Amino acid sequence: MDWLFFTEIVISGLMAGVMYSLVALGFVLIFKASGIFNFAQGVLALFAALALYDFLAPEGWFNQLFGFTLPVPLAILATAGVMVIVAWLIERLVLRHLVNQEGIILFMATIGLAYVLEGVGDILFGSDVKPLDIGIPQGAHDYLLDTYGLYIEKLEIFAAATAAVMVAVLAVFFQYTRIGRALRAVADDHQAALSVGISLRTIWVIVWAVAGFVALVAGIMWGSKSGVQFSLSLIALKALPVLILGGFTSVPGAIIGGLIIGVGEKLAEIYIGPFVGGAIENWFAYMLALAFLLFRPQGLFGEKIIERV
Repeated sequence: MDWLFFTEIVISGLMAGVMYSLVALGFVLIFKASGIFNFAQGVLALFAALALYDFLAPEGWFNQLFGFTLPVPLAILATAGVMVIVAWLIERLVLRHLVNQEGIILFMATIGLAYVLEGVGDILFGSDVKPLDIGIPQGAHDYLLDTYGLYIEKLEIFAAATAAVMVAVLAVFFQYTRIGRALRAVADDHQAALSVGISLRTIWVIVWAVAGFVALVAGIMWGSKSGVQFSLSLIALKALPVLILGGFTSVPGAIIGGLIIGVGEKLAEIYIGPFVGGAIENWFAYMLALAFLLFRPQGLFGEKIIERV
């Protein structure tokens, strides 16, 4: 076996898994804090990337209205502000009317929300592919390539470091802050949370805003990697196997699940693909997720559901 090639495939899979995990984190945040499976998370990443590009691009409507573009740090802050506004609008127009509704109703609402956001993004920003360059290093990492012969993208290393920081911050946020505990209380029982004075509307705005920030980071990474395009919203589908493996309520599980999926699909394509005609990378993750559903439906780090009858 060519161990150098094998190592390169594993590392490439790990880096790809981190990119999947950045999207899966948004799903986990909203599900953990509100019990809603947010089908629109991929579109949130797309919308954030589109808004960021518009603040930076000379042809964007922001430049047309005000006559200047924003530097990258201000553009990121402005985009974060846009995501807060989007979170407030979602709570105002959708969520407040669905308090204590069944989970399937909330899920269907997020499907409709995904199509609305995608349509608004198309109207405001256009549907053409937009290159996103905010200064993240691109190309192979010179030291790894020259010293070990490993071709690893600088962008993927940057994404891995960013994901590690995000997981640490989110874990502390949920476990040790007052707002984090309030978020978990709302997820457990809306009515009980209201009875002890927790504002459900405020909590939902906060959690959707935080998920919007996570979507912004994911949109930046994916937009820098392959351009801002509407197919970006489809990465939500690849995040589903990640969630099934890691567990819908576990922030670390979103990372571990992403790494397993990333490495698994790369190795399967290289070592199993030739025996079955190839092109299994696109569906291997779903077959692995199916196996987990059969034997451990709560995922590796998910909480086992016990119902008293």
